[in-house]
Amino acid sequence: MDPRWIHSRLLFLVTVVAGFAGPLTALRGEQSEVAAPKRPNILFLYLDDLGWKDTGFMGSDFYETPHLDQLARGGTVFTSAYACAANCAPSRAGLLSGQYAPRHRIFNVGTGPRGDARFRRLLHVPGTRTLDSRIVTWAEVLRDQGYATGMFGKWHLGNTPGQQGFKTAVNHRKLPGFKGHRGPEGAYLADVLTERTMDFIREHREQPWCAYLAHFAVHTPLQAKRSLLAKYRAKPAGKLHRHVAMATMIQAVDDGVGRIRKLLDELQLAENTLILFTSDNGGFGPATDMDPLWGYKGTYYEGGIRVPFFVHWPGVVPAGKTCDEPIIGVDLYPTLLAVAGASTPDQPLDGRNLLPLWRGEIATLGARPLYWHFPAYLQSYKVIDEQRDALFRTRPCSVVRLGDWKLHQYFEDGGWELYNLRDDVRERHNLVKTHPDQARQLQQLLRDWQRDIGAPLPERPNPKYDAQFEAAALARRAAQQNP
Repeated sequence: MDPRWIHSRLLFLVTVVAGFAGPLTALRGEQSEVAAPKRPNILFLYLDDLGWKDTGFMGSDFYETPHLDQLARGGTVFTSAYACAANCAPSRAGLLSGQYAPRHRIFNVGTGPRGDARFRRLLHVPGTRTLDSRIVTWAEVLRDQGYATGMFGKWHLGNTPGQQGFKTAVNHRKLPGFKGHRGPEGAYLADVLTERTMDFIREHREQPWCAYLAHFAVHTPLQAKRSLLAKYRAKPAGKLHRHVAMATMIQAVDDGVGRIRKLLDELQLAENTLILFTSDNGGFGPATDMDPLWGYKGTYYEGGIRVPFFVHWPGVVPAGKTCDEPIIGVDLYPTLLAVAGASTPDQPLDGRNLLPLWRGEIATLGARPLYWHFPAYLQSYKVIDEQRDALFRTRPCSVVRLGDWKLHQYFEDGGWELYNLRDDVRERHNLVKTHPDQARQLQQLLRDWQRDIGAPLPERPNPKYDAQFEAAALARRAAQQNP
């Protein structure tokens, strides 16, 4: 048989098989794409001192956040979301480590005592100012999983973002020329951080990325974005909110979110980007209001630790949904690992994976306690009507929430406060005497947790404490508030 004929026949068969193989390969590829979608990009919007009601989607009657509101409507809003602490550093440490404060030992901003020593009955527990480098953050896990990781804004954990997993880092304190929120030639910090985040997204558009945009807004100093001042000066005050500078700061952040969303659309990344939004603690008391919640930044009443929160993930997280399930910042560590398909590092994690809850696969995480531990002091703002006293926003305390019940423990005077948040979210009616069985159950739960996690308890008396001086100061403050 002519070899040339055999060769032509073989060539024909190879061509035919290849013709079928192409469509089959493409079909298998499409099935794989459906069965195992690409890992999402992650945009984590983390604000500083933004209160529970300081956005439109949470009910502000003065501040304007149309871009955030649109994202919230396109995702799920959690109305009982909590920060890890009532002020900056411990909250951020809990978020990045996935651990409650007794594990990472960052209890306050800095380690020094706060407030007048003559008012402090106990010696505070100083803790540390630096997140231990042996603690593996979720940024490190994502980096090792192939994510490009970027941090933009406020770090506040003592070391550097690069040491804790962020390959790209823009620390707002290192930006040249900035004092507070204003920089040279009219630059505004929120705008600069937005631009740096957009540059990062453009650079890493071809790989999965995680951008942690930790705005310094709306922390003090309350410095308005000048181009927005006229708008809010002319706007009628709301019953809840009316602070003009704060309004411009919030809009500056929201305008930046709109710019980032537009970029995601242009790069065709929006459908595969998970967006998280929350705050590190409650709002700044003298400038905003979390009504009906009581308290503000620095207190462990709801206004100090309950924060706005939504998750937006097209095709995965239901749109237009509101969930009242209690969640807390330490939950985000195991959740982000689940989103990325990453394994858990060999260290304690105190949170729960929220992904089944986000997806709507479950309606509740079940009865589980949430904890806070603050063995230090935060001096008071000059505002009226304090809960316990007018000298400190909070004194050393521990708190537990279980279901609708919330228990406060105060170490100075052995005080206990018990509230049913379903009936009394404002925490005005202490039920510790009228519901002794419930109080005892939570007291035991809290003490067992303190023992098991090794929580340091402030127990040593402060030799500088002056009871008479404190009483006189309280009397003067009461007279000023009730002339």
